[in-house]
Amino acid sequence: MQENTNSTELKKGFTTGSCAAAAAKAASYMLLSGRNKEETSIETPAGIVYKTELSEIVRNEDSVSCAVRKFSGDDPDVTNGILIYAKAEQENDGKASVIIKGGEGIGTVTRPGLDQPVGNAAINSVPRKMIEKEVREVMEVFDFTDSLVITISAPEGVKIAEKTFNPRLGIEGGISVIGTTGIVEPMSTKAILDTIFVELRQQKEEGHDIAVISPGNYGKQFLMDNYGYDIDRAVKCANYIGDTVDMVCSLGFRKMLFAGHSGKLVKVAGGIMNTHSKEADCRMEIIASAAIRFGASNEALQGILECVNTKEAYEILRKEGIEKECFSYLAKRVQFYLNARAQGSTEVECMIYMTEYGLLGMTDGAEALLKEG
Repeated sequence: MQENTNSTELKKGFTTGSCAAAAAKAASYMLLSGRNKEETSIETPAGIVYKTELSEIVRNEDSVSCAVRKFSGDDPDVTNGILIYAKAEQENDGKASVIIKGGEGIGTVTRPGLDQPVGNAAINSVPRKMIEKEVREVMEVFDFTDSLVITISAPEGVKIAEKTFNPRLGIEGGISVIGTTGIVEPMSTKAILDTIFVELRQQKEEGHDIAVISPGNYGKQFLMDNYGYDIDRAVKCANYIGDTVDMVCSLGFRKMLFAGHSGKLVKVAGGIMNTHSKEADCRMEIIASAAIRFGASNEALQGILECVNTKEAYEILRKEGIEKECFSYLAKRVQFYLNARAQGSTEVECMIYMTEYGLLGMTDGAEALLKEG
């Protein structure tokens, strides 16, 4: 397996999507060639080659299955070390299709709003493309014109999923096969916080006394697209809201603007200072409490509490005609809790946006502060 051997750097790992694609490629090759393999390799969407050993090879008359052991590098990942299996079966239909299914330990989507429609195996779009690409390459080598059915499974996934938010999100019975680059970037808390501090300190040393903060790249892009704000001036804080406020205060910034997606900042409206899903997730309860304040119907409140994401909840608020009031209120609650964290050391403003609907709510001085910064 390809690993970073530089002891001064954190090791990168490979996603469940990479593991599934590698196992699918190997199983397909062994089925069509009649020969066993001990290892295989694929190129991830990030352009990094993933080379891995194969295990648990089982050959039947019309199918072959094998497994790849997931390596997450230095990332604290609950799926690290589990076996991801792929079974390849021939479908004599002359269609040359790659049919991807979920087996034991792979969750099933039970609620709308996720990457896959309700009823599908929780194998996300990019991993599906990776699996199909690798399997099709094998099919072309052997001039195979029938279809192959690829079943991805992870028997340990049933138990592991209980440690995740999958059941709450509407993924039942196992883990998700995910990943957009094929690579697991190690998430060292200290390294991330050090990076945030360095970026903020650079801003201060360049003479800026207003810190513009966003949890993610989409927030930075939102500021650029809607306000022409220099994207390089906004500092990404990831999930570390409270720690970033502390840094802003310690460095002596006069003012601070937080601009972020509703999925993150709604949590802050409830006083949550680390927005990682493993820390807390009460977005729907917070939105519902705002909806109560502005007269939402009982049916709407029940609907909000059953939502998977803030987009669904926002659409319910729109039907009730109270979306602007609710998100203006939520922006003020974000401001309240960030002010409480700052303890008067800096002035705080807030903008909440959503990719599909743009600006949802902001505090009174947010736009003026952005122009000033």
